[in-house]
Amino acid sequence: MQLYDDLLIECDNLDVEVNEKDDMKSKGLYADNIIWVNKLLPSIIEKYCVLTEEIGHHYTTAGDILDLTSIANRKQELRARRWAYMRLVPFSKIIQAHKLYIVNRYELADFLNVTEDFLDEALEWYKSKYGLYVSIDNFTVCFEPLGVIEMFEWLETSFNRYGT
Repeated sequence: MQLYDDLLIECDNLDVEVNEKDDMKSKGLYADNIIWVNKLLPSIIEKYCVLTEEIGHHYTTAGDILDLTSIANRKQELRARRWAYMRLVPFSKIIQAHKLYIVNRYELADFLNVTEDFLDEALEWYKSKYGLYVSIDNFTVCFEPLGVIEMFEWLETSFNRYGT
């Protein structure tokens, strides 16, 4: 998948080493400018989502956060996930999908090149941050039910209220 390869190039430009390992207990891990991605993940799309989150750790995490019983560590974990959600499921792409008549979560996940689980998690996070919807320009992105509403401005011309 070209997008995964693009992320590998981005990591190279950041001087972040990426390795795939088949004996991992987790999906991915980041430490000291090295990212490990579980080689046994079932699809390249899932690896793409995991690698993006691990790049998010590169930008947003400090120190060892492996102990997720720590509130501070959980906050850093969530910060990296949010970073990945905003990168892979931006509102602009949701609106673009609407314009392309993409109508369900499966098609939207496919369009965004993310797993359905990743999409669901991103939408849940957006809902927790914005509520049931958010307005952007002439669009309203609804999270429950998922959809986009496009607003049109009514322009009055030389017609009076009776249409003459």
